[in-house]
Amino acid sequence: MITTVIPAADIAFATVAPPSQNADLLAQVHRLGKEVLAPHAAAVDRDARFPKEAFDALREAKLLSAYVPVEYGGLGLDIVQTAKVCEALGHYCGSSAMIYAMHCIQVACVVHHAQQSEYFRNYLRQLVEEQRLMASATTEIGTGGDLLSSICAVTVEGDTFTLTKKAPVISYGEYADDILVTARRSPESPATDQVHVMVRRGEYTAEPLSTWDTMGFRGTCSSGFTLTARGSVDQILPTNFSEILGQTMHPYSHIVWGALWSGIAADAVNRARAFVRVEARKTPGETPLAAVRLAETDQVLQVMRHNVEVSARDYLERLQSNCPSAFNGFGFAIRTNNLKLSCSQQIVDIVGRSLLICGISGYRNDSKFTLARHLRDSYGAALMVNNDRITKLNATMLLAHKEGY
Repeated sequence: MITTVIPAADIAFATVAPPSQNADLLAQVHRLGKEVLAPHAAAVDRDARFPKEAFDALREAKLLSAYVPVEYGGLGLDIVQTAKVCEALGHYCGSSAMIYAMHCIQVACVVHHAQQSEYFRNYLRQLVEEQRLMASATTEIGTGGDLLSSICAVTVEGDTFTLTKKAPVISYGEYADDILVTARRSPESPATDQVHVMVRRGEYTAEPLSTWDTMGFRGTCSSGFTLTARGSVDQILPTNFSEILGQTMHPYSHIVWGALWSGIAADAVNRARAFVRVEARKTPGETPLAAVRLAETDQVLQVMRHNVEVSARDYLERLQSNCPSAFNGFGFAIRTNNLKLSCSQQIVDIVGRSLLICGISGYRNDSKFTLARHLRDSYGAALMVNNDRITKLNATMLLAHKEGY
């Protein structure tokens, strides 16, 4: 992904919910996970369908506005608390957790970069009231995956804009209420002069370009579309997209993705632990050899979760510092990229170790210890934003980076 170094602008982060309320909320999320997400996870994966039951429950619990500040009626969670919610959801359904994380990224873009707009202040209240689901259309056919350039452009006539974009992927695009779309500021603008535009259901058409039949994260329904939209110029975010990308979309994405991947990995370890306990009961008084492998796997999981939390707290401190230079320098960008690289590798390692512990019981699709869905989802982590591209970007930045860490 990205990583141009960008000076900090006026970022307005969420008002933080008290820790006690967050503990209660996490307990509620785990309850929803056990009662709603988990029972439907296999069907969502098998049929590659949108997890409707999960999002009906999340809407009911007002979790789609978890990151919206309390003054607009939201729960006011910060990034650390939001990451915990994503991790909890990852225990039960990887696709549901991924969709929720992607929605939170879009909410954060509005919360951080658009509160100076009356339109978007009203939108945040509407999001809380209606629990609207937000999606993203940033990639474009012809740009080679470069989020910092666009071919399509916004055309403004009077108070109205129009745009048409060929997006190779719009995750849950058929089910979203609103989509944040990148485009050139005008037909005369260079490819890198981009704006972020909100298009609303009923104001756009989406003609299918491709389908979504993948190994993992099948329920995200990430098909491609030609998106044609019209709306009010007020729906164009007041901040340049390059600032939104560097200050919010890039760090926020890698943190919540790492968190939900930790949840998937943790559930794999839980299944391995349950399997070892069954084996231990067969030989009372003896610790099974598989228990040693379980201990080693749990250690890797602890490192993964620790890395996510450290990155989330680092990012939160930068938001709270309100310091113009908080996001400057290659160091923050490199560390953010490293979080994505390490987490996407550790999830494969952890799920693979858990599979070896469970043996044929983990390999079977019809076993209560099955890890098939976890394994397929885990491989998607390194591919959804290709690790090779990120590593190459880090290598380039390291040549100029002067920090010692």
